[in-house]
Amino acid sequence: MTYYRFADRMIHAPASFIDELFRVSGEPGVISFAGGLPDAALIDRDGIARAAGAVMEEEGRCALQYSTTDGYRPLREYIAARYRRRLGIAAEADDIQIVNGSQQCLDLMAKIFLNPGDAVGMERPGYLGAIEAFSLYEPEICTVPLGDRGPDMEAFGALIHNRAPKFFYGIPNSQNPSGITYPDDARREIARLLDGSGTLFYEDDAFGELFFDGTPRPPVKKYLPDGAVLSGSFSKIVAPGMRIGWILAPPPVLQQFNAAKQAADLHSNFLCQVVLHHYLSDTDLDAHVRRVSRIYGERCRTMCDLIDDRLPAGVARTTPEGGMFLMVFLPPGVSSMDIFREGVRHGVAVLPGVPFYAGGGGEHAIRLNFSNADETNIVEGMERLARVVRGCV
Repeated sequence: MTYYRFADRMIHAPASFIDELFRVSGEPGVISFAGGLPDAALIDRDGIARAAGAVMEEEGRCALQYSTTDGYRPLREYIAARYRRRLGIAAEADDIQIVNGSQQCLDLMAKIFLNPGDAVGMERPGYLGAIEAFSLYEPEICTVPLGDRGPDMEAFGALIHNRAPKFFYGIPNSQNPSGITYPDDARREIARLLDGSGTLFYEDDAFGELFFDGTPRPPVKKYLPDGAVLSGSFSKIVAPGMRIGWILAPPPVLQQFNAAKQAADLHSNFLCQVVLHHYLSDTDLDAHVRRVSRIYGERCRTMCDLIDDRLPAGVARTTPEGGMFLMVFLPPGVSSMDIFREGVRHGVAVLPGVPFYAGGGGEHAIRLNFSNADETNIVEGMERLARVVRGCV
């Protein structure tokens, strides 16, 4: 007798690399460039602890109670005001919903938009967490090649015209996994191609605060107010363990999104929302972000220099303007899976490109994370990686 009659959708769920990369990253002696972690040493533990103590003392009964699905209004007002100040977007608290990290947005957006067989667009390579989240709803994932200047616009236009995807998911700022940032003309062209098309632009802005030069880039949503949703997160700039993100979206989208979220979890962790708002109210977030971005920029430049100096001929890489990642493209005949396996044996973990390519690909690409290793570990880790790559050429 069969007891476990799982839903058909589970057949379409790709094997997750996320658990594997966290496992290998924690092995003793391994220097990990595989994960997507911010540097824990840069998290303001003392400031968050003070905020938590003040909340428990001043409003603990309220903060420990159930709340509304859309989230703590003062926190949503803070996010909206920051959008208005930094990016010139006419955002209000009622346009924002708090979620369990921006990762939850992926699941809920797919849940409210995608039927089995629907087309959904995304970059190639694309964020593996999005591929995994979308795949559960059995769409056809249609990809557009990503180059140094963003998506291939001819392919993007053809996809919108020929397949009319429900939405196109993209990361214009410091894309994961490539680190590429779309230039402004690409953002405007995407808005032009989508305007009136019926395809929504789903703009994941998890890294938009982390530009090394400190200059914000205007989101696609600024040029396509009613045709784009914008998700953000405090995970990369405050603390990922709090699991606080948000979505900024037009009212018809938020209405459906709210209903799906209420059915999923009633509301995100309310205590963390209140603590986070208290922390933000007493903290110069701009100064904190500048410091984090400066340190990540230094680490990125160190890693790029070592790739250029130590890895063998035939290796290429991206050049991030911000964020936490870059991609390395291996010489012909060198497998990213071999580099992954041999790297762990030699004490350095990287993430192979395969899970970032929906429908296959990525055999000759690896993603490197530079945010969660200090300069000493970057130097030693890249020496180990260089030996592994040379041994596979």
